[in-house]
Parts: sequence; C-alpha cells; structure tokens
Amino acid sequence: MAGTTIDDHGAVYVALAEAVEETGATLLESDLQQWMGTDKVAAITALMELGGEEPTGKRVAVAFDRFRAILAASYRNSPPRALPGVVLALEELSGRSIRIALTTGFDDAVAFPLLESLGWKVGVLLDAVVTTSDVPAGRPAPYLIHRAMEKTGAMDVRQVLAAGDTIVDLQAAHNAGVIGVGVLTGQLSRAQLAAHPHHYILDSVADLPDLDETASPDLIPSR
Repeated sequence: MAGTTIDDHGAVYVALAEAVEETGATLLESDLQQWMGTDKVAAITALMELGGEEPTGKRVAVAFDRFRAILAASYRNSPPRALPGVVLALEELSGRSIRIALTTGFDDAVAFPLLESLGWKVGVLLDAVVTTSDVPAGRPAPYLIHRAMEKTGAMDVRQVLAAGDTIVDLQAAHNAGVIGVGVLTGQLSRAQLAAHPHHYILDSVADLPDLDETASPDLIPSR
C-alpha cells in the first residue's frame, strides 16, 4: 500500500523511525530499510534489539501504539492519496479480468481506515485486501500473497504477480513463488531493489498494464 499504490508522503517511514527512537534505540538507516514493509510489531521488535534496547512485550506494545498515533497524526495533517496513474492502471487490469488484491504490513486497524479515506473498497476497485491481521507472519514470509490468492481464487503461482517498493516485498514474492516486481515509488533506488531476486523493476505500478501477459519472465537473481 504505502509507497506502492499510495503516496503517504513517507509517513510510515517517519512514524516507524520515531517510535523506535523514542524507546532509546539507535536506529541505522540500513536496518530501517531492511524492515520497511514488514509487520510493524515485528519491525519494532527487531529494530529495538538491533538498536541496543530490550524489546519486552510491554515496551514493544507501547512503541507500536506510538507508531499508530504518529501515523494517524501525519495522515490527518497530510492525507494520503493514490500514486499517479495507479487507479487507472488497476481499473485497466480489472477490465482485463485480472484480480487485484492489496497486501500490507499494516494490521486491520491501520489499513482499513486508510483505504476508506481513499474511497477504495473491496468489490469496487479491489477484489481483496490482506493485512497482517489475517496471517501468522508478515513479509518476507509468503503468507500475505498466498492468502490473497486464496481470497481471489488464484491457484497457480505462475499466474500471480506481486509488486512492491521494499526489499521484503521482493523477498516475499520470491518465497511465494510468484512473479516479483519492484517499483521505484518508495524509498529505494533501482540498484537497491535489483540487488534482490526479481523479475521486473518498474518505475511505478502504473506501468503494470504494459507488461506482456503471455511472457514467461526469467527470475533475475540477486547481484
């Protein structure tokens, strides 16, 4: 969602960083990039530990509450919006009978108010939404993608494409056995994404309709 189909002005990135730093943890840019796109409780736990703080259940819960509060304030002050061309692309794909699901490192409490603010609904623009509330583990585990397949009736991983703007998006796609697409609308460069197994690197989700549906892309391994 954020950074892939939705422009949230970097709010998730900032909220996660602030929530972790408020625990006293030292936050490295490389660690934050590695954990972007993952389940936020898991991300906070890992980043606290990497930053020298003990991630007890209570401390992580407090930090997660702070993450949600910071993010909500950011969204009030600067409402998220669809990235340019994304809605048209999703409408075109839907018109070609391609089912569309959103997967996210957010839980239900964060994801659905965000979608509601954009007017995106299952049954109108989307066929399914899968959050971390639906699965035992978020990215890079394949469960979000496989749950999306279950919700949309997809049975063949070779006919599924997963696009995302983070390293764990590509890792999850690889682990799920689907076509992995990195997009450059997030915080990472082409070179940073291309360092991980993928099939395509595109400027945006808006470019997805231009891919050849009949092609069998070769996996490009990490460099």
